[in-house]
Amino acid sequence: MTTSRSSIPRFAGRGLNLLYLPALAVLGVFTLWPLVNGVMLSLSNWDGYSPERSFVGLENYLRLFDDPNFRTALGNTFIYGVGSTILQQVIGLGLALALDRSVRGRNVARAIIYLPVLVSPVVMGTMYYLFLSYNSGGLNDLVIALGGERTAWLSDSGAAIALIVVVNSLQFMGISMVIYLAGLQSIPTVYYEAARLDGANAAQSFRHITVPMLQPAFATSIVLNLIGGMKLFDVIQVLTAGGPGYSTHSVSTLIAKMYFGSQRAGYASAMGVVLFLIIAVFTLLLNTMLNRRRLEQL
Repeated sequence: MTTSRSSIPRFAGRGLNLLYLPALAVLGVFTLWPLVNGVMLSLSNWDGYSPERSFVGLENYLRLFDDPNFRTALGNTFIYGVGSTILQQVIGLGLALALDRSVRGRNVARAIIYLPVLVSPVVMGTMYYLFLSYNSGGLNDLVIALGGERTAWLSDSGAAIALIVVVNSLQFMGISMVIYLAGLQSIPTVYYEAARLDGANAAQSFRHITVPMLQPAFATSIVLNLIGGMKLFDVIQVLTAGGPGYSTHSVSTLIAKMYFGSQRAGYASAMGVVLFLIIAVFTLLLNTMLNRRRLEQL
């Protein structure tokens, strides 16, 4: 027995559309409204506590260009985002290639590598803070045992920024590993068998089969890691709190300092809007570039 198209109630489509309402309500309350409210706050001089606020137009945005602390934080944000993304792709892809083979204990190894992703960044940052501390840190104990001198690793801004990138990458490299493992396991083995019959070696198979077939995995992993690195907050706050001075602040940690420390909620909101636009533009450009490259290789 078949159901003719004319027997379907005319209101069925409209009724099904009502199922979108809960999702739209959640999106509106928890995403769109905070975004609109943030833009409105960025156009005011609100201190974050007073019931009164005044409209100041684009004054907060114009002030950003003359703020050396914001320029430093913006530069650090790019370093955290790009540096973490590169490290996580290299380490994650290497681990995925190693653990995609039939080796003993690979499931245990995968679980151990992914485990830090489940740990709070605050806890992970605290562990590394104790490891890097000057007086009783494990790293300094190791350096002294090898004949070196005790070093204040987090007091130098360049070293501190590099360590923040490394700590963030080590915690979240498991995400890249899982994404690349899924990509590797979706590649049909007949491609490698055909390449082997044609005399291709391992490097040629990796370049001409693995890399092109992993393009969707590259796009997903890179975009996720870039967004996570550019809005990095917890690890910085625990390891350096943005110091020494303002030298290791990201835009996210500087927003918190301006909002709660300096009571400049309007100015902090302007920073948040700028960070949102930068991440949105970067994500859009990166997705467009990676999708275009994938289409060229089809």
